[in-house]
Amino acid sequence: MNYAVYKLEFTSGVHFGKGLLNDSDYVFRADALFSAMYIEALKYGNGTADQFYESTKSGSLRISDALPYVKDRYMIPKPMLHIESARRGDSGEKKRYKKLKYLPVNQLEEFLSGRMSLEQDPMKDFGIVQQRIMAAVRKEEDTQPFHVGIFYFNPGNGLYVIISYAEKVEKELAEQLLEAVSYSGIGGEKSRGLGKFELKKAGKNTEVLMKCLEKSSEGKLLLSTALPREEELESALEGAAYLLGKRSGFVSSEIYADEQRKKKDLYVFMAGSYFVNCFEGDIYDVSEGGTHPVYRYAKPMFMGV
Repeated sequence: MNYAVYKLEFTSGVHFGKGLLNDSDYVFRADALFSAMYIEALKYGNGTADQFYESTKSGSLRISDALPYVKDRYMIPKPMLHIESARRGDSGEKKRYKKLKYLPVNQLEEFLSGRMSLEQDPMKDFGIVQQRIMAAVRKEEDTQPFHVGIFYFNPGNGLYVIISYAEKVEKELAEQLLEAVSYSGIGGEKSRGLGKFELKKAGKNTEVLMKCLEKSSEGKLLLSTALPREEELESALEGAAYLLGKRSGFVSSEIYADEQRKKKDLYVFMAGSYFVNCFEGDIYDVSEGGTHPVYRYAKPMFMGV
């Protein structure tokens, strides 16, 4: 497989679901990006949506979670492995190792050996969450204010996405759809101007990241939300260290049902999970009683560790 890295330089605040409307995450998952790209593909017509679905379903096109970059450093999820700090007697360092969520990819070896110094969190000063008061007008005389959590990236910081592809045509399709998403926005409250970004190819400082993506190793770090097929599950769990997360949400379709409906919940492995045995995963139909399928992307992207 070939790899390409794209930086998402946000020009507005973002609202990424975190369970509470008045809060916001600062990353989003591969399944959310797939959904946004698929919606844009439907707008193009001419079979673009079918082409995108078939390419991702077969695995010839894969997408990672949106991961942080801090200035010129590309961050990856902390591997879900038990790592003993070389400073075993330092209780503060032990707590910092436990709290760490992301680390620079060029410090992965230091982290795995317990030699990475965490005197300063590499995600410090990444951005800030603020609350904005918005209003929902239900009737002319009934306006209900509510608080929305919005994350603002500090200058020089943002998110990046990795695309793996078999042929140039899949890369061009992914770029076309990512560009379309950049104008529509990603996340919640897009109609209020949130989630807009400029898409840029990441040409610098990706050498270590690319080396890890192409590395053949016994252990693999998951970089996307993913779920093995039923026949793959037993093998995938052998020697694995993982975190499960529930993926849910509402269907974004005006023709799916007369009223807004929720997608079926799907429990998936989260980015940062560690596997010895790779798996293919799938794209699952999470519709429930509507007029058309609703797809949840759950194909893995692995990095050698």
